[in-house]
Amino acid sequence: MGCKICDFQKRLATILIVGFITIFNSCKPFYNMVYKKPLLVDTKASKQVKILHKKLFYLSKEGFAVGHQDATAYGIGWKHADFPNLIKSDVYDMVEDFPAVYGFDISGIELGNANNIDGVPFNTMKALMVDAYSKGGIITVSWHADNPKTNSNSWDTTPAVNEIIGEGALVEKYESWLSKVAVFLKSVKHKGREIPIIFRPYHEMNGGWFWWGNPNCNSIEYIQLWRHTVYSLRDKYEVHNLIYVYAPNKLNPNDDYMEYYPGDRFVDVLGIDIYDFQNAVEYSNSVVNDLGIIKNIANEKYKLYALTETGIHKSGDINWFIEASYPDQNWFNNVLYPNIENSGISWVLFWRNGCGGEQYMPNKAHKSEADFKAFAKQPQALFLKDINNIKY
Repeated sequence: MGCKICDFQKRLATILIVGFITIFNSCKPFYNMVYKKPLLVDTKASKQVKILHKKLFYLSKEGFAVGHQDATAYGIGWKHADFPNLIKSDVYDMVEDFPAVYGFDISGIELGNANNIDGVPFNTMKALMVDAYSKGGIITVSWHADNPKTNSNSWDTTPAVNEIIGEGALVEKYESWLSKVAVFLKSVKHKGREIPIIFRPYHEMNGGWFWWGNPNCNSIEYIQLWRHTVYSLRDKYEVHNLIYVYAPNKLNPNDDYMEYYPGDRFVDVLGIDIYDFQNAVEYSNSVVNDLGIIKNIANEKYKLYALTETGIHKSGDINWFIEASYPDQNWFNNVLYPNIENSGISWVLFWRNGCGGEQYMPNKAHKSEADFKAFAKQPQALFLKDINNIKY
């Protein structure tokens, strides 16, 4: 009888301890001395957005999340449509792990198209987003919107921004575009909840190749466009699952990173797009210099920051990876990693494979496969499994 009482008391003590720990953990504050409450663009941001922001903060202390544009939509010699029951990735084929960040582009959604600019069905894109998020992946979305004045693509540099802001003639047209963007972004759900999305519209505005870029619109017009977009998505259409990223192109000597900056209340993450045009020295200098500038601004404003697009590129539309010879098959370890190690970025996104002849990641049996595998083992290069092990 005495032993039974002892056993009962032990079980009771265990239950009480477990219960106390559970209550303690459930009451643990979301913000702390290390991760202080950020000023988010959306004061009504979903819980999932707040969790993602915190996740990005903590993983930046461990290294940087490795991302790939359209990672599971298509690759070298394959498309998801050819393997509808398989989640495939050039990255996974090499390192048996998926990217931590998955990039997608919603160009065409504003027109009500079934497919995006690269031929990816939006229904497929949505399913791939949900699959990636369900595995712990991070979703980032760019928007290469058509030129609203000419109905041509983003690269038609006919000035149009002044037509879709203020009292412009195309304000209603642009508003109808935003309504379609809102519907899509809110429709991407996992277990009934809208998944958090890192939204990067109107990037590389300091370059002249997009209708929203310099000199096709000035900084005042650009800022008004950005703010109007936020006001409409956030306040009018109640899209509350977005983290907003401001991302110029690499800085020229006379460029001011903040020239087009919409303001602290309209930007969550500071980004920059930097490509290596077969000049490793120039690329390295740009990465170190530009990320250094962004880091100082981000720390001052308590913002996250990232290398929002990168890769090594051959002049024209064809990437050097598919050439018979190329500058450095050890580019990932010799050039990239030393320049982003300890940089404090939350993620780095490599552009796409297998669309329009482009390739910014190696694939299996590529001459840079061994280099990329070594890169994947670097302590600060974080893939999907790595970010799922980070405590925050």
